[in-house]
Amino acid sequence: MNLSHHKLDGRRVILALSGGVDSAVAALLLKQHGADVHALHMTNWEDDDGYCTAAADLQDARHLCEQLDIPLHHVNFAREYRERVFHYFLEEYRLGRTPNPDVLCNREIKFGVFLEYAHRLGGSLIATGHYARVRETNGETHLLKAHDKNKDQSYFLHAVTSQALAETVFPLGELDKPEVRRIAREHGLATHDKKDSTGICFIGERPFREFLASFLPANPGPIKSLAGQTVGEHAGLMYYTLGQRQGLGIGGLRDAGDAPWYVVDKELETNTLLVVQGEHPRMFSARIDVGEISWIGARADIGGDDGLVAKAKVRYRQDDQRCCIRQTTNDRVRVDFDAEQRSIAPGQYAVFYDEDRCLGGGVIEQVLHEKPMLRDAV
Repeated sequence: MNLSHHKLDGRRVILALSGGVDSAVAALLLKQHGADVHALHMTNWEDDDGYCTAAADLQDARHLCEQLDIPLHHVNFAREYRERVFHYFLEEYRLGRTPNPDVLCNREIKFGVFLEYAHRLGGSLIATGHYARVRETNGETHLLKAHDKNKDQSYFLHAVTSQALAETVFPLGELDKPEVRRIAREHGLATHDKKDSTGICFIGERPFREFLASFLPANPGPIKSLAGQTVGEHAGLMYYTLGQRQGLGIGGLRDAGDAPWYVVDKELETNTLLVVQGEHPRMFSARIDVGEISWIGARADIGGDDGLVAKAKVRYRQDDQRCCIRQTTNDRVRVDFDAEQRSIAPGQYAVFYDEDRCLGGGVIEQVLHEKPMLRDAV
């Protein structure tokens, strides 16, 4: 649902106001379009360890609401965040996988308990500062990429239900980020030059190893080549991701040459980190199995031998990759890419697209290294 396509006069819209520039401009635009805007600021992480910016963000949210003359509500979802997002995040790392908590955070918190709370505040719609668009076609809600492809966040929104999206406004969906900064600056919004937030959803940017070690015990072990040669020691499998080059501490090996080393696998049973040197074939795959599938709207037709020809991303900043999606079991699909993909990491998400429309996606469960039969180009 985009501002230019809907009348918001007098409708109560509950805006997720983080205290950053994006949600601030979203609030301004909603007001300009006649909405009865109420801001709701969430606190979802309570550990005061010097890295979390929750207190400062709340102050920024208060200043923005005073500037824009809109009510500010404050809610604490820390318990829900730990139960629904953070426990999953830790369990995935314990299993040697590489999770993406932002996806679960959106589904469970921002478009889950937040939406429920917004209804209690009398909201008929919610709004966020995400860069994405929503369109209704023939009674079905579709999630679309943002106009600003460099900031598009549909990848992180693919698991949000179509029912929640039908009640959502994305005021920034048609804007580029420089335009958002310009609007904030011209209207004198307090956070017009505030740095974009980074790091783990609601937890922020912090020394990652130190943070993870406070919840999961580090378990050092061997780093081995595919031939079984021990080439170093890792600090704990949870600290490494497939394709990683930096921080391996491998060097000075006799007859190894100067080519860099890369992580290609983790063996939990033996607590071994497997590495290769140079651009090894083991780093690439054109076939993955994907589970925990979420479809936005009607379930995509992926039955039969032909499957569904679409595009997919296996990481946020990746260009769309042409692929074929086929059902394999009730809860899994197999994705065959036309071109081999580099360093696909189990635990991350494969997200499916038809041009600008996000069809949905799921968790990468297994990376397969046999050569698939690719379809002829269309």
